[in-house]
Amino acid sequence: MRKPFTSALIVAGLAVPAIALPGTGAAAPATGQAEKNIVETASSDPRFTTLVSLVGKAGLADELSGDAKLTVFAPTNAAFAKLPAAKVRQLGRNKALLKKVLLYHVVAGDVKAAQVVKLRSVRTLAGRKVHIRVRDETVVLNRRSKVIQTDIAASNGTIHVIDRVLLPPALRR
Repeated sequence: MRKPFTSALIVAGLAVPAIALPGTGAAAPATGQAEKNIVETASSDPRFTTLVSLVGKAGLADELSGDAKLTVFAPTNAAFAKLPAAKVRQLGRNKALLKKVLLYHVVAGDVKAAQVVKLRSVRTLAGRKVHIRVRDETVVLNRRSKVIQTDIAASNGTIHVIDRVLLPPALRR
């Protein structure tokens, strides 16, 4: 039995099924122009209250709401809860570091799941790469974070939901 392909981004709240790898039989979400931008889409989804709050604290709401096409690998509230308490305190005290971590989840351009599965890595707006692997039909970022829902449409891009917060290499220790 094949498992559905799942993926991740930073914000969303639409009831969209997970996309399957080609040939697995899962349906793609309906196409159409979304009316809400990435921040509005994330704000309407209760899974992203932590992310939306941190985006506001980091001063990134305008950047993620603009006309530029973006892709966000959005950690859920549960993903943020997995962070060690010391890391959470560190991010809470350092706005520049928080901004860097959040931008490590954002990629320039509208990158759909069908494109993600063909990539080995993507350069984020934080300037660092996130490594991508497909393992057992699941997209895994930086060897740990799994994409659990893909292709949530926003007017200025796409959100893929992930189960762990991505940390730039210098903060992984």
